[in-house]
Amino acid sequence: MGIKTIASIVGARPQFIKAAPVSRALASDFKEVFIHTGQHYDHGMSEVFFTEMEMRPPDFNLGIGGGSHGEQTGKMLVELEKIFDNVKPDCVLVYGDTNSTLAGALAAAKAGIPLAHVEAGLRSYNRAMPEEVNRVLTDHVSSMLFCPTHAAVENLAKEGIVNGVHRVGDVMCDALLHNLANARARSKILRRLDLKAGEYSLATVHRAANTDDAERMRSILSGLGRLSTRVVFPVHPRTRKVIQEWGISAGSNVLMVEPVGYFDMLILQENADCILTDSGGVQKEAYLAGVRCITLREETEWVETVSGGWNKLVGANTNMIVDTYNTWHPQGERAPLYGDGHSAPQICKLISSTLG
Repeated sequence: MGIKTIASIVGARPQFIKAAPVSRALASDFKEVFIHTGQHYDHGMSEVFFTEMEMRPPDFNLGIGGGSHGEQTGKMLVELEKIFDNVKPDCVLVYGDTNSTLAGALAAAKAGIPLAHVEAGLRSYNRAMPEEVNRVLTDHVSSMLFCPTHAAVENLAKEGIVNGVHRVGDVMCDALLHNLANARARSKILRRLDLKAGEYSLATVHRAANTDDAERMRSILSGLGRLSTRVVFPVHPRTRKVIQEWGISAGSNVLMVEPVGYFDMLILQENADCILTDSGGVQKEAYLAGVRCITLREETEWVETVSGGWNKLVGANTNMIVDTYNTWHPQGERAPLYGDGHSAPQICKLISSTLG
């Protein structure tokens, strides 16, 4: 029957991290065609991740970054259809909830190619978020749905999706366990920024709900500026652009730096006293690292980090940001919510058995 071909589609920082362990697992049994849409295209958001995680360069780089959600997704769809027609993959593999995810899902569905979705079943139940629309639509055209948690499986069941659903744990846990020793050995970020473990906080802001709203951004930066600690803030290019356009200033305690690589980010997270973020992936990495997380959103798809007592939702409310930082510290143990670091081999075996 020959070796099956898997077309793996990535486009943004979290997807590079998730794809690395899966690609390693696929290598022994499949031919993988790696497609980078270009959604994150500068070195700090893209190339550095491939280098650090020793991923081979993509077979295709579509170079589609910027533009509106519809424009970006549409351009990706056109190019992916061309590639699928040429490569004829036996399965398309997508990750998470970005425009790249949705474009890959739609292209596969229209071409009649089996679709596998890593990180299926997550729901924030806020359809105003583009990411929520992307993940819902992707799940409903997927034939293999790889869920990180029990809650994700339950979310799919509520929508009538029960076939092809597998709880496999979280591949970001695989990535963290695989890379942490290298990060500790190679990262010089604490020395470079003159930081001491436990004596700073880490902030990230990139969700459209925050970056497209001047008042929310002002409130968030005001909150960060009122914290009684140094705050390291690697600034997403889109976030930096709107901060400059709106003339928003940060407090003198907020150190705004360029985006950092995966190893540097792991070390910044592991050694922070607190992480403040609107990123789903960073919420999860904070939990895995055992660092308290304050989420700058009103809801989260990673609900178990909240119910487990390690994550607090504060939205963009300045006073809630400051009060939560000052008064809240997690109590109790962290349950092993996201598997044992062997999710990627499970995914590989399930794809193999499904394709036959």
